[in-house]
Amino acid sequence: MTETGELLNHSGLDARLAGMVMPTLVDMGFELVRVAVLGRERPTVQIMADRADGQLITIEDCEAISRAVGAVMDVSDPIPGNWTLEVSSAGIDRPLTRVKDWVRFIGHRVRVEMNIPVEGRKRANGVILGADAENAQLRLDEGGDIALPFADMRRAKLTLTDELIAATAAQLAVN
Repeated sequence: MTETGELLNHSGLDARLAGMVMPTLVDMGFELVRVAVLGRERPTVQIMADRADGQLITIEDCEAISRAVGAVMDVSDPIPGNWTLEVSSAGIDRPLTRVKDWVRFIGHRVRVEMNIPVEGRKRANGVILGADAENAQLRLDEGGDIALPFADMRRAKLTLTDELIAATAAQLAVN
Protein backbone atom coordinates (compact mmCIF):
# COMPACT_ATOMS: atom_id res chain seq x y z
CA MET A 1 0.00 0.00 0.00
CA THR A 2 1.13 3.52 -0.56
CA GLU A 3 0.98 6.09 2.19
CA THR A 4 -2.57 6.90 1.05
CA GLY A 5 -3.55 3.24 1.47
CA GLU A 6 -3.75 2.48 -2.24
CA LEU A 7 -2.18 -0.38 -4.08
CA LEU A 8 0.28 0.61 -6.77
CA ASN A 9 -0.74 0.04 -10.38
CA HIS A 10 -4.47 -0.33 -9.70
CA SER A 11 -6.97 1.87 -11.51
CA GLY A 12 -10.54 1.78 -12.74
CA LEU A 13 -12.52 -1.33 -11.84
CA ASP A 14 -9.48 -3.02 -10.27
CA ALA A 15 -9.04 -0.08 -7.87
CA ARG A 16 -12.76 0.00 -7.06
CA LEU A 17 -12.75 -3.73 -6.28
CA ALA A 18 -9.59 -3.37 -4.20
CA GLY A 19 -11.25 -0.66 -2.12
CA MET A 20 -14.32 -2.84 -1.73
CA VAL A 21 -12.58 -6.04 -0.57
CA MET A 22 -9.60 -4.63 1.34
CA PRO A 23 -11.48 -3.93 4.61
CA THR A 24 -12.79 -7.52 4.69
CA LEU A 25 -9.31 -8.94 4.10
CA VAL A 26 -7.77 -6.72 6.78
CA ASP A 27 -10.47 -7.75 9.28
CA MET A 28 -9.62 -11.39 8.51
CA GLY A 29 -5.87 -10.88 9.07
CA PHE A 30 -4.80 -10.66 5.42
CA GLU A 31 -3.22 -8.05 3.16
CA LEU A 32 -4.34 -7.44 -0.40
CA VAL A 33 -1.51 -7.82 -2.89
CA ARG A 34 -3.39 -7.47 -6.18
CA VAL A 35 -6.80 -7.41 -7.78
CA ALA A 36 -7.12 -8.01 -11.52
CA VAL A 37 -10.21 -8.44 -13.68
CA LEU A 38 -9.51 -10.61 -16.72
CA GLY A 39 -11.79 -11.34 -19.65
CA ARG A 40 -15.00 -9.75 -20.87
CA GLU A 41 -17.74 -12.30 -21.58
CA ARG A 42 -17.46 -13.97 -18.16
CA PRO A 43 -14.75 -12.03 -16.32
CA THR A 44 -12.49 -13.60 -13.74
CA VAL A 45 -11.68 -11.54 -10.67
CA GLN A 46 -8.24 -12.55 -9.41
CA ILE A 47 -7.34 -11.67 -5.85
CA MET A 48 -3.85 -12.25 -4.46
CA ALA A 49 -3.36 -11.99 -0.73
CA ASP A 50 -0.71 -12.38 1.97
CA ARG A 51 -1.22 -13.22 5.60
CA ALA A 52 -0.62 -10.14 7.75
CA ASP A 53 1.33 -12.25 10.27
CA GLY A 54 3.91 -13.23 7.63
CA GLN A 55 3.00 -16.92 7.64
CA LEU A 56 2.33 -18.82 4.43
CA ILE A 57 -1.19 -18.50 3.08
CA THR A 58 -2.98 -21.86 3.05
CA ILE A 59 -5.68 -23.38 0.87
CA GLU A 60 -8.03 -22.97 3.84
CA ASP A 61 -7.13 -19.27 3.97
CA CYS A 62 -7.92 -18.91 0.25
CA GLU A 63 -11.25 -20.67 0.76
CA ALA A 64 -12.16 -18.36 3.65
CA ILE A 65 -11.17 -15.29 1.64
CA SER A 66 -13.18 -16.54 -1.33
CA ARG A 67 -16.32 -16.97 0.77
CA ALA A 68 -16.00 -13.58 2.47
CA VAL A 69 -15.02 -11.61 -0.63
CA GLY A 70 -17.63 -13.39 -2.75
CA ALA A 71 -20.31 -12.31 -0.27
CA VAL A 72 -19.11 -8.69 -0.34
CA MET A 73 -19.08 -8.67 -4.13
CA ASP A 74 -22.49 -10.36 -4.36
CA VAL A 75 -24.02 -7.62 -2.20
CA SER A 76 -22.37 -4.69 -3.99
CA ASP A 77 -22.65 -6.30 -7.47
CA PRO A 78 -19.79 -4.32 -9.08
CA ILE A 79 -19.63 -6.51 -12.21
CA PRO A 80 -22.76 -7.03 -14.28
CA GLY A 81 -23.61 -10.61 -15.24
CA ASN A 82 -21.71 -13.73 -14.30
CA TRP A 83 -18.12 -13.64 -13.10
CA THR A 84 -15.64 -16.03 -11.50
CA LEU A 85 -13.57 -15.38 -8.38
CA GLU A 86 -10.03 -16.75 -8.02
CA VAL A 87 -8.13 -16.30 -4.75
CA SER A 88 -4.46 -17.21 -4.36
CA SER A 89 -1.22 -16.37 -2.65
CA ALA A 90 1.08 -14.01 -4.48
CA GLY A 91 3.57 -16.83 -5.02
CA ILE A 92 7.34 -16.79 -4.98
CA ASP A 93 7.77 -14.82 -8.22
CA ARG A 94 5.10 -12.40 -7.08
CA PRO A 95 3.96 -9.12 -8.53
CA LEU A 96 5.29 -6.11 -6.66
CA THR A 97 2.25 -3.95 -5.99
CA ARG A 98 3.10 -2.16 -2.73
CA VAL A 99 6.08 -0.06 -1.69
CA LYS A 100 6.65 -2.49 1.20
CA ASP A 101 7.03 -5.33 -1.34
CA TRP A 102 9.82 -3.41 -3.08
CA VAL A 103 11.57 -2.79 0.23
CA ARG A 104 11.11 -6.40 1.37
CA PHE A 105 12.78 -7.75 -1.77
CA ILE A 106 15.80 -5.42 -1.96
CA GLY A 107 18.65 -7.32 -3.59
CA HIS A 108 16.39 -9.55 -5.69
CA ARG A 109 15.82 -9.45 -9.42
CA VAL A 110 12.74 -7.85 -10.96
CA ARG A 111 11.21 -7.29 -14.39
CA VAL A 112 9.33 -4.00 -14.81
CA GLU A 113 7.08 -2.68 -17.59
CA MET A 114 6.35 1.03 -17.73
CA ASN A 115 3.42 2.86 -19.31
CA ILE A 116 5.66 5.81 -20.13
CA PRO A 117 9.33 5.37 -21.09
CA VAL A 118 11.94 6.34 -18.50
CA GLU A 119 15.34 7.21 -19.93
CA GLY A 120 14.12 5.82 -23.26
CA ARG A 121 12.99 2.44 -21.95
CA LYS A 122 9.59 0.91 -21.30
CA ARG A 123 11.05 -2.31 -19.86
CA ALA A 124 13.72 -2.76 -17.25
CA ASN A 125 15.36 -5.82 -15.73
CA GLY A 126 17.63 -5.56 -12.75
CA VAL A 127 18.19 -5.81 -9.02
CA ILE A 128 16.05 -3.88 -6.57
CA LEU A 129 18.08 -1.25 -4.70
CA GLY A 130 15.20 0.26 -2.76
CA ALA A 131 12.00 2.24 -2.95
CA ASP A 132 10.28 5.27 -1.51
CA ALA A 133 6.69 6.49 -1.85
CA GLU A 134 7.33 7.75 -5.41
CA ASN A 135 9.96 5.54 -7.08
CA ALA A 136 11.56 2.13 -7.24
CA GLN A 137 15.34 2.13 -7.64
CA LEU A 138 16.99 -0.57 -9.74
CA ARG A 139 20.48 -1.52 -10.78
CA LEU A 140 19.98 -2.39 -14.43
CA ASP A 141 21.35 -5.62 -15.90
CA GLU A 142 23.29 -3.62 -18.49
CA GLY A 143 24.73 -1.35 -15.80
CA GLY A 144 23.71 1.88 -14.19
CA ASP A 145 20.95 2.72 -11.77
CA ILE A 146 17.49 4.02 -12.57
CA ALA A 147 14.54 5.42 -10.62
CA LEU A 148 11.20 4.21 -11.97
CA PRO A 149 8.13 6.22 -10.92
CA PHE A 150 5.36 4.06 -9.48
CA ALA A 151 2.79 6.38 -11.07
CA ASP A 152 3.99 5.34 -14.55
CA MET A 153 4.57 1.65 -13.80
CA ARG A 154 2.39 -0.85 -15.64
CA ARG A 155 3.55 -3.95 -13.80
CA ALA A 156 6.49 -5.36 -11.88
CA LYS A 157 7.23 -8.95 -10.98
CA LEU A 158 10.04 -10.71 -9.17
CA THR A 159 12.22 -12.91 -11.34
CA LEU A 160 12.51 -16.49 -10.13
CA THR A 161 16.14 -17.13 -9.21
CA ASP A 162 18.02 -19.58 -7.01
CA GLU A 163 18.68 -16.69 -4.60
CA LEU A 164 14.95 -15.89 -4.31
CA ILE A 165 14.14 -19.56 -3.73
CA ALA A 166 16.83 -19.80 -1.01
CA ALA A 167 15.65 -16.59 0.69
CA THR A 168 12.05 -17.76 0.63
CA ALA A 169 13.01 -21.17 2.04
CA ALA A 170 15.03 -19.49 4.80
CA GLN A 171 12.08 -17.24 5.69
CA LEU A 172 9.74 -20.24 5.81
CA ALA A 173 12.11 -22.07 8.12
CA VAL A 174 12.00 -19.13 10.56
CA ASN A 175 8.21 -18.87 10.44
